[in-house]
Amino acid sequence: MLTADGTLADAEVYERRARICDLGYLREPYLDEEGRLMGRCPAEPVKTYVSRGGAPEETEGRACLCNALMANIGLGQQRGARAEPPLFTGGDALEDLPLGSAEDPQYDADDVLNYLYQDVRPPRVSSPLRRPQPAD
Repeated sequence: MLTADGTLADAEVYERRARICDLGYLREPYLDEEGRLMGRCPAEPVKTYVSRGGAPEETEGRACLCNALMANIGLGQQRGARAEPPLFTGGDALEDLPLGSAEDPQYDADDVLNYLYQDVRPPRVSSPLRRPQPAD
């Protein structure tokens, strides 16, 4: 897994952060015992999530994506003296990217898209906004 110091991908930062989901943008819907539509998040406190019908194993390793993404754009909430930490969301696919490195790039945007899409990328369609290239 790709990690970045100072983010929730860093185990120390993750462990220091109190489990809280107070923005609720990505909560999963469920029906409570009275049939009301409610929301729960596997990143909220485990006891709260389980009391809302969630499975405890769903909470393992979860971090609040809503709070983290707000922190990523400089709008993280302040919790006393601590700021909400960001979350690096690069994913596992970046580890084996065979196109060089950030320090010595050997690729352009088309190379990256071709690699990511491989054989599933639809054929390029000529856009009416694109000027035709002169023939060699």
